[in-house]
Amino acid sequence: MAAGPSRVLLGAFLLVAGVDLAAVLVGADLAHVIAKPLLMPLLAAYAASRGAPRLLVLALLFGWGGDVFLLPDADWAFLVGMGSFAAGHVCYLTLFGRARAPALLGPGYAVVLVVAVALLWPDLPAELRVPVAAYSLLLAAMAYRAGSLGPRTAAGGALFLLSDTLIATDIAEWPQLPASDFWVMSTYVAAQFLLTTGLLTTDRATARTSPRARGITK
Repeated sequence: MAAGPSRVLLGAFLLVAGVDLAAVLVGADLAHVIAKPLLMPLLAAYAASRGAPRLLVLALLFGWGGDVFLLPDADWAFLVGMGSFAAGHVCYLTLFGRARAPALLGPGYAVVLVVAVALLWPDLPAELRVPVAAYSLLLAAMAYRAGSLGPRTAAGGALFLLSDTLIATDIAEWPQLPASDFWVMSTYVAAQFLLTTGLLTTDRATARTSPRARGITK
């Protein structure tokens, strides 16, 4: 698509994100239920309009699935939503490829993972302990590998980890921050946006420096 439609889609995403965050902040549940499922399809459409890899669009659509299934207050829906997010993380991990992440990120995320799971484990519902621990391992791996593509994707991975950790503390019935749902959604929306724009930037840079782009052929 041309730059014009891309700007429209990005503007629509940012507008809906603002509406959703405001709705969460003031407790307008109906507005949140309407706005939240629109976020990832709009971001996926924006990414597609910029020539995004199919796996990036797929990762965002899996995020949409997670968003929808996390709306009901039911354990089965939470598990399905978590599974959808997990599939999205696999897409991200594939997109990150084999580029090296900063050396200190690995031990840092390993410590965060072990400490978080150890602290949350006793307070999680028994049927959710293993799924949450497995998901946390995948999420931490995604956040770590996100650092391989630069500061923007690194920040996106870290914010995704923070957002889902806040959800886990709520499930464990820990004391919550004021306006906790706002912090969960704001860090999540920022994470997906940073991962998307970071990957788009990296993909364009790769295209510009590839042998084909420079007119080099065998």
